[in-house]
Amino acid sequence: MGILLISQMRKAIKDYDMIQNKDCIAVGLSGGKDSLAMLYGLSLIRGHIEQSFEIKAVTLKMSSINPDTDYLKTFCDRINVELVIKQTDIEQIVFEVREEKSPCSLCANMRRGILNDTAKSNGCNKVALGHNKDDAIETFLMCMYYEGRFHTFTPVTYLSRKDITVIRPLIYSFEKDIKDFNERMDIVPVKTLCPMAGKTNRQRIKEYIENESLINPNFKYNLFRSFTHGGISGWKEVI
Repeated sequence: MGILLISQMRKAIKDYDMIQNKDCIAVGLSGGKDSLAMLYGLSLIRGHIEQSFEIKAVTLKMSSINPDTDYLKTFCDRINVELVIKQTDIEQIVFEVREEKSPCSLCANMRRGILNDTAKSNGCNKVALGHNKDDAIETFLMCMYYEGRFHTFTPVTYLSRKDITVIRPLIYSFEKDIKDFNERMDIVPVKTLCPMAGKTNRQRIKEYIENESLINPNFKYNLFRSFTHGGISGWKEVI
């Protein structure tokens, strides 16, 4: 329990009151490094915080082969977590029916909607997403560049139309922290089969941030502080 990632998750949960007693949390499990680390971390935290909560992993089957649900089932069995698999037609709709040239927004919206509905139908009152500190910073810059506003996602979001709360326990963890955790715990992420991987606006923003960080080592820290201390709704001055 002394690993850095676990400490970061526990602090995020406490700072933002993410988990209450008797919560049932649907953990979005894509098979990527973030979702696997988050699920494993929450499984370790169970029984070590004041609140008693239940977790269920929810995987959306985007196509017949993506992701590898056999591997995810083995992983969930290893940490004693129930896996719910939901078959979807997202990939077919996005790439074949709609033939979207910029498919990421539609795909993300469909995935969120189906994940939330699946969580509700399985008795969950919360959904945990694997967005990390780098994701929050990238989203902040993307909103500035492409939408002309100061905004990023929040650590906790209540969706009134669905009556479900979204939590992000990895918001204090950089990607490097997550990779280190996965290596220590012998967690191997599933390779993404998304045809847009590495070709998105987010990837360009990610590369820009990494390049600027070579010049200014405090670049990421300053960006993160700009919305934790800049009055953006949903964020607290706790870092």
